[in-house]
Amino acid sequence: MLVSFYSWSLEGFDYEGGKTLGTHARFILFWPLIVALSYAQVRANAAFAAAGLIAASVIVSFFTALAARHGGLDQLLNTRLGGGINPISFGNIALLGGMLTITGGLFFAREKRYILALLFLITGVAAVTISMLSETRSNLVALPFLLLALVPLLGKKLRLAGLILIPVLVLAAVAGSDRMSRSVEGAFENGNLDTEMEIRLEVWGLAWAMFRDNPWTGIGLGGYTHSIETSVESGDASAILFDCCTGHAHNDLLNNAATSGIPGILSWLFLIFIPLTIFARHLFSKHAPTAHLAAAGTMVTAGYFFFGLTEATFNRTLFLTFYLLAVAGLGSALFNELSASYTRKRKQKVSATIITKNEEDHIADCLQSARLVSDEIIVLDSGSSDRTVEIAKQYADIVEVTDWPGFGIQKQRALEKATGDWVLSLDADERITPELAREINHHLADPDADAYKLPWAVTIYGKRLDFGRSGRAPLRLFLREGVRFSDALVHERILLPEGRKTKTLRGRLTHYTHRDFGHSLEKSAKYAWLGSLEKHRRGKKARTMIYPTLRGILTFVQVYFIRFGFLDGAVGYLTAVTYAQVTFNKYAGLWTLSSKKTFPSQSKNNRRD
Repeated sequence: MLVSFYSWSLEGFDYEGGKTLGTHARFILFWPLIVALSYAQVRANAAFAAAGLIAASVIVSFFTALAARHGGLDQLLNTRLGGGINPISFGNIALLGGMLTITGGLFFAREKRYILALLFLITGVAAVTISMLSETRSNLVALPFLLLALVPLLGKKLRLAGLILIPVLVLAAVAGSDRMSRSVEGAFENGNLDTEMEIRLEVWGLAWAMFRDNPWTGIGLGGYTHSIETSVESGDASAILFDCCTGHAHNDLLNNAATSGIPGILSWLFLIFIPLTIFARHLFSKHAPTAHLAAAGTMVTAGYFFFGLTEATFNRTLFLTFYLLAVAGLGSALFNELSASYTRKRKQKVSATIITKNEEDHIADCLQSARLVSDEIIVLDSGSSDRTVEIAKQYADIVEVTDWPGFGIQKQRALEKATGDWVLSLDADERITPELAREINHHLADPDADAYKLPWAVTIYGKRLDFGRSGRAPLRLFLREGVRFSDALVHERILLPEGRKTKTLRGRLTHYTHRDFGHSLEKSAKYAWLGSLEKHRRGKKARTMIYPTLRGILTFVQVYFIRFGFLDGAVGYLTAVTYAQVTFNKYAGLWTLSSKKTFPSQSKNNRRD
């Protein structure tokens, strides 16, 4: 929505662009929908019931069209079925509705609700078959990938059969499509594409030229329309484009590139691939509702990717609205099912280890959260001057005060005191959320890995960051046998024996990194200098100040752009700058340690001054 408004404003609030902006404005409803559906506890039953209604409406549309032709089935089969709307929109949405209904049928079969499963499977197959009557070629391109999303839902013995069946079904669909058959025959026999594909190639070339001339801003939401009209009027483009292609470029990627430039490309990538990644990661979940919802969500996002190859789906109101509702509904149901799936009780003994110094503001909350998943809590303090030790003794099983040898050695000392089969290594400024605790206990009822990473949710200046530095998942929970910590002064690593399996959990590990900006500066300076000393101890060198500068810039790019820190707003920017400064200071410190010839003379000059 922001990218669209940006493009519209750059072109001077054009009327044509305003209409496109009005379509894109529907995406404002995404987060309210997610919140509402999550609080309404929408789950798999409701999501698949909605899909069944879509498929049922497709069947009703077919019989309505048949009745309008007084039962003339042959006549109906010889025309492109549109269900009263554009045949492309009807075909694509009918295909998705049918595939989602088939997924629902498989879910109900897994739940042993066989009559309902049979009804959904029949309805879904009928909707998919009817969708092919629209003669929409993008359906045939998307079909194998939609069918592929069903394969993880089959038993292991059936998956190979499913993979073999997919090309058979696709070839049958292609053979049954007169329009696709004519296109294929024309391409192979005469080397010519049909008129519609030639038109698309022409308009794609024009859209690419618009992007090439305006890569950072695009030509504007309404600029595409005006550019096509001008090209037709001047004779530089085919006259037929005036009738078919002034609204959009018939390709999502090229349309966004032409109208909004690189920001438009990024917005399209986010809309498709962020939800696709989230859904796809749960395809092989052992929890049936989660796996089936993941398959359904994967179908929607993958389907829109392939539909968008020949259609600007996000410029059409019906397409956009369907995507908005489908992703929000399936996403809410998926997360509700995930939360409800953590029901098993932990069978493994867990020891939590925490090292501290002057953490009286954090230690009580940290230990209380650790107790949700731990049978034993060990705290090693390195000489706190506040009430840290006193508070820790109220919650921990073992509290000892030691010297400070560095992060790695201190955490290794705590590990050696653990008696549990599993160890949870926390920092004092971290918290196990209740949902993460349920997830950990669920997994440790029957561990499916030897170690688990816990995704960070960095909370700083009153805001929880979901990107940037929060785009990391540190290793925190592991099977104790054979594991040790590196002896690094800072940024120690957990060294797992070779062959150990690691997984990332879904729940968030809340990380309160700084109390305020002053504490941020103090802590950043400390970590930067410790990092300098550690690298110097390992024989690393920085020969010029160019290297610290480049490393600082690269850190900013990584945190702010590659890890999408800009999506965290102003705090995300401040965090990226802070980490860039830490990186610069670390390597600048290494440069001073590496400059043995100049450093002593500088010290003498300082004493003389």
